[in-house]
Amino acid sequence: MSVIFKNAEQMLGAAGMQLGHTDWLTITQERIDLFAEATGDHQWIHVDPVRAAQGPFGACIAHGYLTLSLANLFMPQLMSVENLAMGVNYGSDRTRFPAAVKVGSRVRGRGEVLGAELIGAAVQFIVRISIEIEGSERPGCVVDTVSRYTFNPVCE
Repeated sequence: MSVIFKNAEQMLGAAGMQLGHTDWLTITQERIDLFAEATGDHQWIHVDPVRAAQGPFGACIAHGYLTLSLANLFMPQLMSVENLAMGVNYGSDRTRFPAAVKVGSRVRGRGEVLGAELIGAAVQFIVRISIEIEGSERPGCVVDTVSRYTFNPVCE
């Protein structure tokens, strides 16, 4: 169940809020291959199961940037914002890949609000997304996402 923000005041007071976890997602070879095709990154550790089985990870692994991109999939599962005029991804801070995500692994997103501030008419909202790997102490990715949300005017 996602957290719902209905106005700027709720977002501005949310620092430190835990957003919970998403459902688990299995990382398939098909997803990895599609990402390789989209990005042109066909390194054998990602797309050659025979060679990767003999490599340092014992199997194909997801691209780091594929794992990072899952933050975009998981964010709306963790939170939603109502009454928006516009919301944009502004960027990210401090991205790390502490553990490799092997093909067949199950991952999920965990969210925590790090901060919020008013920038002009928009709320700049920073959420740390950790891409957790089932059975692993270390996550596959940790990223501090930065988004900006502009709300519709309140009508009386």
